[in-house]
Amino acid sequence: MLFFGSQQFWFDTVSRIWIGIDTGGTFTDLVLCELETGKYVYHKLPTTTGDPAQAVLDGISEILDPALIPRDQVEFLVLGTTLATNAVLEGKCARTGMITTAGFRDVLELARQRRPHYFNLDIPKPSPPAARDCRIEVTERIAHDGTVVTPLAEDEVRNAVLTLHGEKIEAIAICMLHSYANPAHERRAREIAQQMWPAAYLCASSEVLPEFREFERFATTTVNASLMPVMDRYLERFERGVADLGIKVAPRVMQSNGGAVTPGAVRRVPVNTFFSGPAGGVVGCVGLGAELGIQNLISFDMGGTSTDVCLIRDGEPAKKDLREIAGFPVRTRAIDIHTIGAGGGSIAWVDAGGLLKVGPQSAGAYPGPAAYGRGGTKPTVTDANVVLGRLNPQALLGGRMAMYPDRAQKVIADELAPGLKVDGVRAAAGVIEIINVNMMGAVRVISVERGEDPRDFTLVAFGGAGPLHAADIARNMGIARVLVPPRPGLLSALGLLHADVRGDFSLTRLLIATPQTLSAINSGFDELRLRGTEWLRGEAETTARAKYGWLIDMRYSGQNYELSLEVKDGKLDANSLARLIGRYHRRHQVTYGYDLRGHPVEVVNLRLVVTVERTAPPHEKHHAVRGTVKDAVRGRRKVWFPETGFVATPVYDRERLPAGCRITGPAIVEQMDTTTVVPPRAKLRSDKLGYLHLELEPLRMKRGA
Repeated sequence: MLFFGSQQFWFDTVSRIWIGIDTGGTFTDLVLCELETGKYVYHKLPTTTGDPAQAVLDGISEILDPALIPRDQVEFLVLGTTLATNAVLEGKCARTGMITTAGFRDVLELARQRRPHYFNLDIPKPSPPAARDCRIEVTERIAHDGTVVTPLAEDEVRNAVLTLHGEKIEAIAICMLHSYANPAHERRAREIAQQMWPAAYLCASSEVLPEFREFERFATTTVNASLMPVMDRYLERFERGVADLGIKVAPRVMQSNGGAVTPGAVRRVPVNTFFSGPAGGVVGCVGLGAELGIQNLISFDMGGTSTDVCLIRDGEPAKKDLREIAGFPVRTRAIDIHTIGAGGGSIAWVDAGGLLKVGPQSAGAYPGPAAYGRGGTKPTVTDANVVLGRLNPQALLGGRMAMYPDRAQKVIADELAPGLKVDGVRAAAGVIEIINVNMMGAVRVISVERGEDPRDFTLVAFGGAGPLHAADIARNMGIARVLVPPRPGLLSALGLLHADVRGDFSLTRLLIATPQTLSAINSGFDELRLRGTEWLRGEAETTARAKYGWLIDMRYSGQNYELSLEVKDGKLDANSLARLIGRYHRRHQVTYGYDLRGHPVEVVNLRLVVTVERTAPPHEKHHAVRGTVKDAVRGRRKVWFPETGFVATPVYDRERLPAGCRITGPAIVEQMDTTTVVPPRAKLRSDKLGYLHLELEPLRMKRGA
């Protein structure tokens, strides 16, 4: 018998087991699904920041062993990780070198010749992934159309490899001018480097990003190279540990695009795993939206270290091809997730001017918030929630994690109250207000700044801290509906189980869209088809269910930005090209408010999305709870709300809430993986599938509050 939270399961005839794992900065979450019965088991444990793979392996054992599940019956195991993102943000990447075309050594520094901040000259530019003394020029030149202008000087490549070896670097990025049009020189340089230094980690820009725009291509490739040793060591530890546990199936890793791939694919292009864990949460939101018939959602994932938000319209999450990581652009297809350093572990502090600030620094899992009793000495958002009565002062995680409210009160009173000249309660309330404002800004970025009205969407609150703050965020932004899934603290891990196999491929073809260029355009699509088919051989057990989606980036000749349009079957003729150009004019009109129908339209990039859909896991069966709402009341405690101050508030056990029940706030709903705050006058309803629906009114402040 397995016991987590208030759930008990007997596994008598186990056959097919799927496991999803999401490693965050504070907690590692696991979800186990038994396909035949539709039973789910959930587990949560602190992340081992020094060795993130250890918590993953410990969690697998802890979720399998109590249920007496044979480990060889695990059929699918998928991991979501933010290791690549954290390595770049924290400057923990490998020492990296670069071999490039003579005269283009400084592309990474020249960039777009824009300062990090227009009005602050003291902000330094970000440090390039490859230091200047580790970027070596070699003689070669390929023109924009792919013709060889100057042959590759192979002796210079050999000397460059020897120099970089002497600099004790681990990875080499090979980035040459116009290699997107002809990768021959990059491929030959890679061969030479591989022969001379087999232990080096190597990648070429024509493999990572075969698109034009040198700065973005060079930056993406060098960031990728710097991550290759980091991810390789992590994945080797993870794969070996999984095999040692007796699990025979090869694990999968979530990508930023929402697809799961083999560790081998991640080793080659680790930049594809940026926002890997948060992508699982977005995929989970899409799944629950389909289950409930809600198409327009804003995912709000607040964990211990960060908050991730994404806009989902008509059941499709927004996508983005370019992200900036630590000041450098990384061009890779990804779900458009906006992340800020705002989580339960975010540290609150008072600046030199006496102003209260929260984050982006985090206490993480260790030492963590003071209330966790692990030695944390800095006030955090979690500590503020404890002081205000919003979090259970005795224990979290269904009683498995003790809380120390006196330490939270002391750290707020000692570290914040004196500098702010207020009492501890007011200081704690200020922490919550500021973190909420920061997260409202994140929601505006993916909604208002994209031309979307957040009031037209339902806010989906998940992550360990999402339901704690979602009502405040929604009320202040005029969002009337908040949805809390049955297992919000583990939705990202659950969403990983819904991940399909997916690969994204692209290449540049700078051509005016005319019947005369159709041959070159179609040959580009053919090249992409070959790359996609080759990729499938290593990623999919069968290609019979593979789907090919084709896209083409177009712009008016002379423009610098493109719009992406779908192309049926990856093939164009004169008639379909004419229709495509007409669609481009209409899209430009809708997007920018005008079109230039007499102006030439240029093809820029061709794209292919290969997807192999996996069978979706069964929906968890929600067992009807007998009894009334009163039976779910655990007790009452004083909770602080901005419009009332402290007020005696009923605390409910979510596992005992009957379907169809209705509660009017104020109220607190507790469960193993999170706490949901229901403000005064808010209406809460529980449906038969176990979801909580909050209907909110605009915030009305108490006089003098």
